[in-house]
Amino acid sequence: MAEMNRYIAVAYQLYTKDKEGKRELVENATKEQPFQFVSGLGMTLDDFEKQIVDLQKGGGFDFELTPEQAYGEYEEERVIKVPRQTFEIDGRLDKQYIYEGAVVPLQNADGQRFNGLIQKIGDTEVTLDLNHPLAGKALIFIGEVIDTREATKEEITATLKMLTGEGGCGCGCGCDDCESCGPEHDENCGCGHCH
Repeated sequence: MAEMNRYIAVAYQLYTKDKEGKRELVENATKEQPFQFVSGLGMTLDDFEKQIVDLQKGGGFDFELTPEQAYGEYEEERVIKVPRQTFEIDGRLDKQYIYEGAVVPLQNADGQRFNGLIQKIGDTEVTLDLNHPLAGKALIFIGEVIDTREATKEEITATLKMLTGEGGCGCGCGCDDCESCGPEHDENCGCGHCH
């Protein structure tokens, strides 16, 4: 079992690999803006955490996760159509946030939050892709541990609040609400979870 409640910061380059073996750089967490998490709290992919948690500060890593270890296979049934009026206010779309290619925050009847990619906006329906953007891809992480230590009580408490929706956006970037601060945050954040 991986060690619980460690504060870990890593700098890495994340590449996707498709079934033909083609690689594409999709995320770059730098030393200045590392990816940070507390181990054992479900903030990261389990298999990512297993590869990182026992490394020392300065330790390098280079590993690949299969789609099953990452975000699963791409599922066509997760592409759905919803009434256009779901996204309208006073009969109109807010074109600053609702456009083809936009990622929109959604919530189901149970209160669970997730994102959907707008694939197409029609006259009466909007087509949403609810697959994770990295579904169906192998992930290759190449990087270094910037810091690793026992997490403070404050860090654990703050993380638990984010994970339960009591505070923060849940991405660990330090922003109180990535959804409301919009695209400017996404471009400058670097956490990789606000997109």
